[in-house]
Amino acid sequence: MKRIVFSLVLAPALAACAASSHDVAPAALGTPRATADLEALLSIPGPVEVETVVAADWAVERSGLINLDHPTAKAAHLEDGDEPIQIYLHALRHPKYGLFLVDTGVEAAVRTDLDHSLFGGLLGSVMHADKVKVRTDTKAWLAAQPQPPAGVFLTHLHLDHISGIRDVPDATPVYTGPGEAAASDLLFMFTQGTVDEALESKGNLQEWRFEPDPSGQFAGVIDIFGDGTVWALHVPGHTPGSTAYLARTPKGPVLFTGDASHTRWGWEHGVEPGSFSADKPTSAESMKALLALVARHPEIDVRLGHQMLQSTSVAAR
Repeated sequence: MKRIVFSLVLAPALAACAASSHDVAPAALGTPRATADLEALLSIPGPVEVETVVAADWAVERSGLINLDHPTAKAAHLEDGDEPIQIYLHALRHPKYGLFLVDTGVEAAVRTDLDHSLFGGLLGSVMHADKVKVRTDTKAWLAAQPQPPAGVFLTHLHLDHISGIRDVPDATPVYTGPGEAAASDLLFMFTQGTVDEALESKGNLQEWRFEPDPSGQFAGVIDIFGDGTVWALHVPGHTPGSTAYLARTPKGPVLFTGDASHTRWGWEHGVEPGSFSADKPTSAESMKALLALVARHPEIDVRLGHQMLQSTSVAAR
């Protein structure tokens, strides 16, 4: 009886635990637009240079990455098990505004002092941090750049996307989707402390000011610099504030989906992420919107959340 009463008393507090208690503020950067405005420019080469850095190799449960209950997944006889994935840092180099990161790779401490890194302790054990094999840490990568980053564009606040942020200079603005930090989940009782630790020396999280998309394609679209070169797309579902980014480069548009789609198999078969997503139906709708955009503009180079489209995986075989 005492256990039941304790659970009833504690449950509301747990349910209300936010992803992060870090302060947030509306982003001054960015102008809300329509998907039609973005699409009108996609056939025109842009000035932004992009680079995708493989920060680490990893492996996690396939059922978290792919909805194995989806009819297509069942027909393919996909089963749960370890799925090889990667952790990325994407770099955008704008000729006028400088270097921006999309997500943050992996901090140097994961390589040199795992127990005191963001992947350390009990949380790291649950996340199988022992399977994280670092290729390039964020500190070393930034040290090799001719300029410091002017900003970080986060796809969302999950640890594997902010795990390099402590290597980013503290004064660097950090941008995220609306409601991302305030989102509530029982899981955040165990992760909030680590997320707050990652962000503690940073300024307020800058939340994108999305407005309803006049074209009705996405939950919101923002022209980040106001020049049509880099765009933020609100793709909720995996998390409430999940955001994809698109950059217009000299070779054509490049789309960074974040965890709106984790894997090659999921993307190529139109199957949304699995148990790692907070809201599967909304996640499925957001992924459909991204797939439809790419179907209309097949010249888009797609960079998924955790696998390269040309890579192989157990699920893709």
